[in-house]
Amino acid sequence: MRSLFWRVFASFWLAIALVAGLSLLLSRTLDRDAWVLSQHPVIKNLAADWTRHYETRGLDAAQRYLEELRQQQRIDVQVFGENGEPLIEGTFPRRAAALEERHSKRERHLPWRRLTSEYISPISGETFLFLYRIPRTEVAAWHRESLFGPLSALSIALVVLTLFSVLLTLSITRPLNRLRGAVHDLGQTAYQQNSLAQLAGRHDEFGVLARDFNRMGERLQGLIGSQRQLLRDVSHELRSPLARLRIAIALSERATPSEREKLWPRLTQECDRLEALISEILALARLDAEPGATHPIDLSALLSKLREDARLAAPEQEVRIEVPGTLRLQSWPDLLERALDNLLRNALRFNPSDQPIEITAERREQRVLVSVRDHGPGVSPEHLAQLGEPFYRAPGQTAAGYGLGLAIARRTAERHGGTLHLSNHSDGGFVATLEIPDTQPG
Repeated sequence: MRSLFWRVFASFWLAIALVAGLSLLLSRTLDRDAWVLSQHPVIKNLAADWTRHYETRGLDAAQRYLEELRQQQRIDVQVFGENGEPLIEGTFPRRAAALEERHSKRERHLPWRRLTSEYISPISGETFLFLYRIPRTEVAAWHRESLFGPLSALSIALVVLTLFSVLLTLSITRPLNRLRGAVHDLGQTAYQQNSLAQLAGRHDEFGVLARDFNRMGERLQGLIGSQRQLLRDVSHELRSPLARLRIAIALSERATPSEREKLWPRLTQECDRLEALISEILALARLDAEPGATHPIDLSALLSKLREDARLAAPEQEVRIEVPGTLRLQSWPDLLERALDNLLRNALRFNPSDQPIEITAERREQRVLVSVRDHGPGVSPEHLAQLGEPFYRAPGQTAAGYGLGLAIARRTAERHGGTLHLSNHSDGGFVATLEIPDTQPG
C-alpha cells in the first residue's frame, strides 16, 4: 500500500535533499575557476589593465602595478609571454612556490587558490598567460560578500519547496473535495456509487476511505430505500384492517343491542389482526437496530422449543427435527428464534396434516445451515426471486399472512452475514434454508 504518511514524509525529505543538492551544485558552480575569473571584481579586469600598463608604460610600470595589487588585494600574479618565458616573476615567496610544486596534486588542501587565464592584446595581438595566486580565505570572503550566491540558493529553495507544496497540497485537497462532494450527495440522498470509483482505485489511505465510504453509502442508501418502501407497504397494509374496523364501528352504531353483540367478535378479530400486523412490522424494523453482543446458542434446544410452540398452535401437525449431536453457534438468540419461528409458521400454513414438517441442521466448514421443509404446493419458479420482500405474497395463496415472515428471516440472515435460500423440493413441497456463518467450533 502506498501510504499517504510515507508519501508526505518522502516528499519533505526529497524536497530537502533537492534543495541541499542544488545548493551544493550552485556552490560548486560559483567556485569554478572560470566563474571566479569572470566575476571577481579585481581579477576580471586585471589582465586588460596590466597589458595596457605594459604596452604603454613599460615593464617596470607593469611590475609596480602588480606589486601594489598584491599589497592592497593580497593577490600575487605572474605573467608569461608567448615564448613561455616569465615577463614578471611575481612576488610570491620562493619557499611557498616550492611547496606549491611539491603538493601540486593536493592543491585544494593548500591555503591559496591558483588560477590561470590567457589574454590577447587588442593592440599588439600578443598573447599573455596570467598565473594568479589568491588566498582561499579571500575567495571565501568574496563569496560571502556576493549577494548572488545566497539569493540564488534562496530562490532555488523557494521554487523547489513551492513546487512540492503545491503538488502535495493538490494530492490531499483533490481527494478531500471528492469526498466532500460525496458526503453532500449522500446528505441529499443523491449519492452515486461511481462518484468515488476513481478514488477507490487508489492504494493509499484515501483509497481505503473511499471504499469504506462506498460501502457506507450503499448501506445507507439501502436503508433509506427500505424504510421508504416499508412506509409505503405499511400504509397500504394498514389501510385494509382500519377500513374494516371503521365499517364495523359504523355498523355497530346503527345496530340494535342484539345485533351489536354479534359485531363484537368481528371487532376483536380485526383488532387482533391489526395488532399482529403491527408486531410483525416492528419486528422487521428492529432488525436494522444494533442487536448487541452475540451469545452461544444450543440449536437443538432452540428447535425443540419451537416444535413445542408449533404443537400448541397446530396439534394436528407433526414436526421432525434432525440435528447431528449437540450443534451450537454464535448468534443473537432473539433474532434467530424469531427467524426460525417464522420459517416454521410459514411451513405450518401450507403443509398437509398427514405429512410431517422436516427441520434439519448441519455444519459445513464455518457455516451452519438450518432447513425447514413442508409438503405443500410449493411456489411457482417465477415468484421465488420475490419471496422474502416485505409484504410480498405469491399469487393464489389462501393461507393467512402478511408477507413479513420470510422478510424477517431473510433480514436476519443478512444481519448475520448469511443468506436465506428459498426453493421447491425435488420431491414436492417448499424448502427454506437459513445459512449463517459461525466461527465457534462444533
